[in-house]
Amino acid sequence: MFAANPLSGSKPEQYELLLAQARALIEGESDRVANAANLSALVYHALPDLNWVGFYFYDGRELVVGPFQGLPACIRIPLDKGVCGAAASSGQTLRIADVHRFPGHIACDSASNSELVVPLSLDGRLIGVFDLDSPKLDRFDADDQRGLEAIAQAFVESLR
Repeated sequence: MFAANPLSGSKPEQYELLLAQARALIEGESDRVANAANLSALVYHALPDLNWVGFYFYDGRELVVGPFQGLPACIRIPLDKGVCGAAASSGQTLRIADVHRFPGHIACDSASNSELVVPLSLDGRLIGVFDLDSPKLDRFDADDQRGLEAIAQAFVESLR
């Protein structure tokens, strides 16, 4: 059973615990929708100052919204638009301190001020992105990036 308990310790220690919880949650399950749904809920409730956590899946042309926690989201994102599209196109995690200064930012939720997007690839092929938004400016730091990239990698590994 999983409960939404505050994480304690240093930020790296918190992410180590969150990664262990994520792995336990998806262990033995390879369905991407089920795992994305559970990981979105786990991260959304475990980390402070988030207003959206979820997945977009690549359909061969654009990103299509998958399981998430938060307000309703943009359904389709072209690869040349927004932080999600830029991360998917570049294959690099993007950590944006102020989304309003990001060229082409897509404002699905006007309360979002910062964003972190981790591209997801399996066997060298884009499968989607893991997207987190915060109402707080500069919410995400290098520790968040490392921790969330590890959770994203656990998700990708579950698909094998």
